[in-house]
Amino acid sequence: MPQWITLEAARSILGVQPQTIYAYVSRGRIGASPDPQDPRRSLYRAEDVASLAQRKADGRSRESLAATTMFGSEPSVPTAISTFAGGRLYYRGMEAVALAGNSTLEEAARLLWGCEAAVVLASPDGDAPAVPPGRVRAFSELALLTATSPSTRGRLPRVLLDEAMALVGRLGAAFGASTARTHHALPLHERLARGWKQPAAVADLIRQTLVLLADHEITSSAFSARITASTGASLSACLLAGLTTFSGPLHGDASLRVRALFDEVERGGADAVVDRYLSAAIPLPGFGHRLYPDGDPRAAALLAGLTPPPAISRLIERVAALTGQQPTIDLALATLVAQHRLPADAAFGLFATARSVGLLAHAMEQLAVDSVIRPRGRYVGPSIEVPAGPSRLGRRRAT
Repeated sequence: MPQWITLEAARSILGVQPQTIYAYVSRGRIGASPDPQDPRRSLYRAEDVASLAQRKADGRSRESLAATTMFGSEPSVPTAISTFAGGRLYYRGMEAVALAGNSTLEEAARLLWGCEAAVVLASPDGDAPAVPPGRVRAFSELALLTATSPSTRGRLPRVLLDEAMALVGRLGAAFGASTARTHHALPLHERLARGWKQPAAVADLIRQTLVLLADHEITSSAFSARITASTGASLSACLLAGLTTFSGPLHGDASLRVRALFDEVERGGADAVVDRYLSAAIPLPGFGHRLYPDGDPRAAALLAGLTPPPAISRLIERVAALTGQQPTIDLALATLVAQHRLPADAAFGLFATARSVGLLAHAMEQLAVDSVIRPRGRYVGPSIEVPAGPSRLGRRRAT
């Protein structure tokens, strides 16, 4: 490539008008020199033109990538916490369903948080609040902690881990886990079972459920927790941000829609309800997961230990026969609650308590990045009206 090129060549490379080339020269972005063959003309430094062209191409690529990543696909976030492979979920390389076979939420938290010491998810000290167990109490307590807790900046990892343990323990208590002093040494699933007055067999199902639900890679709630962590906010703020996102019916509260479906099935029968949904092209809540085309292995593992009522069993059979879709963890969770008559908010409580472990894992992992997550907007609104006359800055300079 020659060192100097003509105006026509520069315009061709950059795809701009002559006035733009002159502007680049006046700003020092493109070097210019008189043409030895014709002093009335100028030549332009080829290296500067090529560099500008590359920057324009990179800018277009970045804008296209950002728009596609945020709105056409999913954000891509490096993480060592969990992933999917072969239609299975893995926590730091360990298959989640296998881990849930005999591990507790405390052991899953130790794995997901990368702890060396044992994790204890103890109940908070002090008298139980007057607010009854449930999401109102859970969110109220987290909001109060968020207003008073210190930033994560400048705090040692072991201190943050202690705070994370306390947050999960407090959340479990807010959803009904026993806070009796004689139960403090028990793992969280046993305290939940005692608080809900359930036998040991149900306590083991709760244990399995908590481990299965502890994390699910970069969900929308995990991303919210990471954004909050990137600003240096407190761990309670990170957890509250994640759980607020999690509470939507298209995310962590999906089992509520499944419960409504169960009510319809009890009133009208599985066959009639399924036929009505399919004829109206309405998706059946609790069936089909885009990450598990062959069926949600977490749901299969939990349902294997349950005996659904006949109407729910018929629902599962009918949907599988007509659509090929298998139950999701939301349906399995709703089945657990229905079969053992757990409290009305137990499905959300189990899911939120378990997932708080994963949300805190993502928040603490994000702290190591030490950079604020700040997406850029791509303006698509009305044309911008530039005020006429000199700007305020120009008027100040004029005086």
